[in-house]
Amino acid sequence: MSDLAVRTSGLTKRFGSQTVVDAIDLAVPVGSVYGFLGPNGSGKTTTIRMLLGLVSPSAGAVELFGAGMPRQASAVLPAVGALVEGPAFHPYLSGRANLLRLDAADRTAEPRTARQRVDAALDRVGLLAAAQKRFRAYSLGMRQRLAIASALLTPKELLVLDEPTNGLDPQGTREVRSLVGSLAGDGTTVLVSSHLLSEVEQMCSHLGVMHVGRLVAQGSSADLRDRGSAEATVETEQAGQAARVMRELGLTEVRTSRAAAVGVLGAVAPEKVVAACVHAGVAVTGFRVGRPTLEDLFVSLTGEGFDVSG
Repeated sequence: MSDLAVRTSGLTKRFGSQTVVDAIDLAVPVGSVYGFLGPNGSGKTTTIRMLLGLVSPSAGAVELFGAGMPRQASAVLPAVGALVEGPAFHPYLSGRANLLRLDAADRTAEPRTARQRVDAALDRVGLLAAAQKRFRAYSLGMRQRLAIASALLTPKELLVLDEPTNGLDPQGTREVRSLVGSLAGDGTTVLVSSHLLSEVEQMCSHLGVMHVGRLVAQGSSADLRDRGSAEATVETEQAGQAARVMRELGLTEVRTSRAAAVGVLGAVAPEKVVAACVHAGVAVTGFRVGRPTLEDLFVSLTGEGFDVSG
């Protein structure tokens, strides 16, 4: 068994002369919640379709739990649940009836245990009490949870969710986020594709950042946060003088506002900044050290902003 749930090598997809996914090397650790992040149109959904064998790569290789795709698809895909743009549910059928119809279409599912497995999936997403309610009466959050339940009708080791909170209100978003966390807590590896930075940041242990078809960053959330250089902020009414002192110490990218001077520390010890400012006669009213946010990092990687609304 591989220590990676998903591994790609040079994965590429071209449509005519356009390269949509450009030689990416994904590495999704077993047991992680991997946030596959990027602006709309960055190649996330096409990548997911190649992982699942729905689209053939132009070049490169895909492995799921060490099994090559699509050659070993029949062996590995029964352990993979996926929600890509969501299944089409029948509005006049109940949640339970919809899942029973989907389960009946699965050649790998055991018909004799269908009712038991459907109810277990409904219970897993918190919809057992609403099992008899017609789908058309479900809220947006309930509909998305039912879609996730459809991917959990048989035991799954990997769950792939493409934009699972897209179009949801704040309550529905919280419901899906909580569900993803509980699934991961039970040992399921979850790959979540999203353009919503705030959602990915709250639920994911690992991140991959796509931009115009390229994977521009990948790693644990903590590692990516540490990638940004620490900045020192000196709060003072003498911002210009403080900025001069900071430059003399060796800080870079020094800038000022009306009541503060900010600069990248680099190898400079933070305590030296305050001491030097006070020695130069700068009245320091406050001092702090921080790192750029994930949003700052992603904007620097992609050159454009992310949708940070939730």
